[in-house]
Amino acid sequence: MTDESTRKTRILLRSGKSPFDVASVEQSLHRDVFGTNTGNLIFSDAAHKLLTTPRAEVFSNGIRTVQSEAARINEEYDVFVVPLANAFRPSFERPLARMTQLIKKLRIPVVVLGVGAQADLRYNAARLKPMEPTVREFVTEVLNRSASIGVRGEFTEQYLNDMGFRDVEVIGCPSMFMHGDTFTLEKRVESLTPESRVSVNGSHSAVRSHGLDAIIRQAHQRYPHLRFVGQNLLEGELLHWRETSNPSGSQASMPTHPSHPMYGEGKVRLYIDPATWIRELREFDFSFGSRIHGNIAALLAGVPSTVLCSDSRTLELCRYFGIPHRKISETPKNIDPAELYEAADFGDLVNGHKERFLRFTGFMERNGLENTFVHGDGGAAFDAAMAKLTLPPAVRPWTDSDPESLRSRFSWMRSRLEELTEENNELRRSVIAGRSGARAGTDVTAALPAAYRRARRVVGRPVRRILRPER
Repeated sequence: MTDESTRKTRILLRSGKSPFDVASVEQSLHRDVFGTNTGNLIFSDAAHKLLTTPRAEVFSNGIRTVQSEAARINEEYDVFVVPLANAFRPSFERPLARMTQLIKKLRIPVVVLGVGAQADLRYNAARLKPMEPTVREFVTEVLNRSASIGVRGEFTEQYLNDMGFRDVEVIGCPSMFMHGDTFTLEKRVESLTPESRVSVNGSHSAVRSHGLDAIIRQAHQRYPHLRFVGQNLLEGELLHWRETSNPSGSQASMPTHPSHPMYGEGKVRLYIDPATWIRELREFDFSFGSRIHGNIAALLAGVPSTVLCSDSRTLELCRYFGIPHRKISETPKNIDPAELYEAADFGDLVNGHKERFLRFTGFMERNGLENTFVHGDGGAAFDAAMAKLTLPPAVRPWTDSDPESLRSRFSWMRSRLEELTEENNELRRSVIAGRSGARAGTDVTAALPAAYRRARRVVGRPVRRILRPER
């Protein structure tokens, strides 16, 4: 029998995957381990590290929200920790409602480790009004199971206060506390030159609607070593397979599109694991762009960064943490990254970090959570375990057809098709036996899983293109 005094607290963490879950590029893209955006893994990995103490074990839920698992969660875990990004937005209303239904069935504490509302740069919450009942129900259920709810910044705090909620604490995002209560950052070069290594990032909306494409295009002309870092699942699919079923993938002004010059020059990356992402960014002199976690990854690597804010979710985080930023709407489209670098001041970020860390860990303690920097080894064991892993390389543009570059793709294609073929055969056997309830004469292929049909498209097109003879 387990001694309750020595039993570790079992923490279920909402995350796409555990930091120690090593998967190939093909598996990671197929499983969508980062919940459509690799930035999610930056803050979930940081939360995993923070929560790992001698008295606690952390387990990833694979970002699933399944109400039927509530009984198992109640039985196996002691607390459900939910790091979130811009969850209060119309496009996330249905997943938020599903999460609320799960939380309603939980008898264990539920702690939200940072959540944000998304509006425009003027902090106008009018577009969020239709989903207010969904947000209200979610926050109410969370507060029924915790002392307070942690939000990312000033706008989200005011948004919830206006709804009548008072147990709201601004704590920022766990990602910025990956290294604990210290944050060191300095400019390693006096100014940027054409030989400087510059990293740029940006969302499809920033490129399409805010002129970021022009900024990237001119930076590409000025800096031969410029690199674009993508974050979306569809961008990973375009880099690795040159195909995506998402209509947004047709946006040719994105460097992740096969027709873009940076794609053809191999100057684009997407990272499956934050550890690889941060490690490779250490080689750069500067990072800028509209992606908040793309630039936080650079800051964690010790690289000066500037965020071009396009909405409230990035603006409130930058203001809270003192991250250099500009509103993209007020940024000239011909701006040179050297100007951003010269103007960037990291005094508030560095000098105010310890106070923000104490506020964050105080929130954790008020909600019954310990952290590795106060109650553990400062993350030493976590870092040592990560250092032993052989993580997959960055996803790069598929611009060649040499055997080595094709080997892993073809190997995965073959194994995946074999799996789907067996699933198809099992389904056919089920239909023939009458267990599926399908009437006689039904076209079985119409009932095939969507994954099977999609895999045939994703696998088939790149292969046909590679094998198609030159004309």
